[in-house]
This record gives sequence, structure tokens and C-alpha cells, in this order.
Amino acid sequence: MVGDELDEATRECMQQFSKMLTEEMARIAQELHEVKELKRIEHSGVTWSGLLSAALWNWKFWVIAGFLLLLIAGLCCCFSKRSPELDGSISDEEEEDSEEEDASGVADFDTYIAMRNEWSLNELWNQSEWVDALVENLLFACQGSNLVSEGFFLELGPAMGVGSAFDCWSPQEDEPVYRMLVCLKPCRGYTFCLEPGTVANESRIRVELERTCTAQQTVGPMPCFLHNRKEQLRKKQKPRLLHALCTGSYLDVQKTACWFQDMVRENKAIARLLRSRYYLLTVLPSRRSCKVALQHISGRTTVIEMNFVVQLGNSDIFMSSQAREGIFSPSTTWTLTFARAEAKFLWLMFDQTPDDTLLSCLQLCTRMLAGTSFSSYALKTVVMHLLTTTALSGWRRRHFLLRLGDIMRYLRRCLEEKRLDHFFFGNEKIPEEIVLPPALQRAKPFNLFQHLAQDPAAHEQAMREFVELQHRLTAQIFF
Repeated sequence: MVGDELDEATRECMQQFSKMLTEEMARIAQELHEVKELKRIEHSGVTWSGLLSAALWNWKFWVIAGFLLLLIAGLCCCFSKRSPELDGSISDEEEEDSEEEDASGVADFDTYIAMRNEWSLNELWNQSEWVDALVENLLFACQGSNLVSEGFFLELGPAMGVGSAFDCWSPQEDEPVYRMLVCLKPCRGYTFCLEPGTVANESRIRVELERTCTAQQTVGPMPCFLHNRKEQLRKKQKPRLLHALCTGSYLDVQKTACWFQDMVRENKAIARLLRSRYYLLTVLPSRRSCKVALQHISGRTTVIEMNFVVQLGNSDIFMSSQAREGIFSPSTTWTLTFARAEAKFLWLMFDQTPDDTLLSCLQLCTRMLAGTSFSSYALKTVVMHLLTTTALSGWRRRHFLLRLGDIMRYLRRCLEEKRLDHFFFGNEKIPEEIVLPPALQRAKPFNLFQHLAQDPAAHEQAMREFVELQHRLTAQIFF
């Protein structure tokens, strides 16, 4: 194999071999017909030797037939002349012949591979629904805690499940960590102001006092934080948001995480809830989130990580407490996250594609990434780009191998060009259901493979790992 196509000698050899197998199948079929005729003529009954001979010929026939089917599928992939361009859309001819392909051997082979690589979607879905309901009850119990009901800390908004565990494409052999975003809102008397940081995609959240004396007619008697003296407020109120959860005037990630972890540990309502369901909760060490392990009486353990986020206006983009991987971030630094927008986009695509082929592609490719430097986020970005440049009707089982080929070609081209654009920066193909801040829509594309352009050694390693990834996919599909 050299590149995408076969050399002339190999192509000719494979075509001759295919022709030879076809002729051999025809010969065997003729012999089977003759055996049946002889059996019909004989009046003395069927002998054991005759049965054995027929079974032997039948066995040979189906072995060669199966091998020929695999060869035809391989030839179709190797000799495919579909364009490798980034906007490679499904051709009109492919759409017109889609119904005929249902009866072809290649279509059956694609369907078999797609179904074989599906894991129990129902189990993943039921587990994610259970986690979502449990965290909702946990937040409801925390809302009644003194640390929240006093009204001078943070208000806890709804929790949102994100990531492969909630999207149901986690590899089955991995114990997924269920990641959720817990939205934080300032309590009455305070407001959040975003200050861009020195590093791209990072910001600080300044907490400011707001004037509340003009709102007394609607919300009732309430001391004005801006006009009342600090001494008077200290006598009437316990430590406030600025004193307890901020460093200077900025919301502190680590202090916020400790505050939330204490609520979960000490909340008796949560303990009663879990005991009634035969679970034991353990708060795991975490500096920038609340990570808990739920152990059932049966011994099964579920890990849930709750990251804190602040919404940017009314958009689907948030500032997150989760730090960028491998980079130290100060405790007052919050990172831009697109997890909610990505989950929303993928579920839109799941609803619009004919079947669960999209999930199967994500599952299979993610499974192959183990042990490589490729991240599942880069793979998900590749798939999201393809979903906006190919017809959604083509994401079906009979096109399973074609879609896998699209993913690998797109990834290889990005590696060769050392560029993979972030999906949401300056992308004009975002569905209107996804709400983005105007500044993000006008922003220049952000290169996720910038490190490959800056480090030749890392680029060479990535290209080697891509070849290994192709071998893994081939072995997984055919063996």
C-alpha cells in the first residue's frame, strides 16, 4: 500500500485474483448442480458418502463466497474515487442508487460492521438519565443548605450533562466519568463582570456590588450593599460573597470548589437520599471541581465530576472552572468552554441522521485512540466539521465504511496541513439553534493543531500514530 491508492502491479494482481475466485465459484456451483441431478436420478437412496461430498462442496462454496465478499468490499474502498476535499459531499449518483445498494453485498457488509460495533446504547442512556436525576436532587438539597439559603453566596443554577458519557459514545471497556456543568449565578446585591485574561480563552470574573435600594419596592426591604456602611452590614450579615469566595474582587475557583464540597459532605438531606437508594457517597480530592464517587451496595461505583460555570449572556457558551490540560492556571482564572454547545449540536445531528451510524463511528474511532496522542476532542471536532459539509442522509449503516473513510481522510489532511480549526470560532455553518456570542461568530478560526506547526518532532509522531490508527481500525473492522 502506498498512499491512498494501490500501485499498478498490485491493482492488476488483485483484479486477476478476484476474477479467478469468481470463475472458481461458478465452477463449484456447476458441480453442485450436477451432484443434485445425480441424486435425483439415483433410486437407491442417498449414501453417507454422497451426503459428505455435498456438505464438503457446500462448505467450500460458502468459504470462497465469504472471502470474495470481503475482497469486493476492500476493492471498493481502495478504488473509491470520491474526492478527498474538505467539503466532500455525497454525490447525486450515490443518493440515486441508495435504494439499490440495500440489496448489494457491500451494503450488507457495511450494515454488519456498523451493528457489530454498536454497544448497549440503552444501558448508557439509562445510566446517564439516572446520573442527571441524582445530581438534580443533590442540587435541590444544596439549595436548602444554610450556605445557600442565607442569600449572600452563590445561587446554583441547573446542571447540564456533557461529554461522551452523556452523548452515549463512551467506549464500553472504559468506566466513564459523568461530567456535568453546574451554573453559578450571583446572589442578590452582586453582579458578575468578565475581564479578559492574558491568555486566549481565559478570563477572570470580577464580583461587583450593585445598587439595590431602588428595587425595594419590588423585592421588599433589603439593605443596599452599595450605600450602607460596611460596619452596619457586618453586624447584620454573616461573611458575604466577596469575603468568602473571592480573592480580591475576583471569584476564586478553588474557594468555590471547597464551599460546594463542604455543602455536599455536610448536607444531611443528601445523605438520607443516598442511603434510601443504597449508595455511599465519597467526595474525591479536587481543587477546581466537585468530584464524587457513588458506591452501590452491589459494589458498582459511579464517578461524577461537577464543574462550575458562568454563562456568557444568553448564549450556549460558558466560563468554566476546569483548567486547560497540562497548563497551570491561577485560582482566579476561568476557562472558556464549548461543552454545552457541542452537546447541543451533536444531539441535533443525532435527531437528523437516519439511524445510529454517527454514534457507531464516534464509538469505534474513540476506542482506537487509546495509547495515542490524539484527543477525543480533536476527533469530535473532525466529525462535527464533516456533519456540516456532508449530507446528513449519508450517515446511515450502508455507508458506514464510507463515513469512517471520510473521518480518516479529514484527520490526515489536517495533520498534513498542521491545522484543525476550532468548530465554533468564525464558523458560518453553525445551526441557528446554537446561540453564540456575536464576538465569537466574528472571531478568527482557532487552530487546535498549532502545537504541531510549532514542534516538528510532535508532528512526525502524530503522523506515525495516524498510520497506527489506520491499522487498528482495519484490524477492528475485519478481525
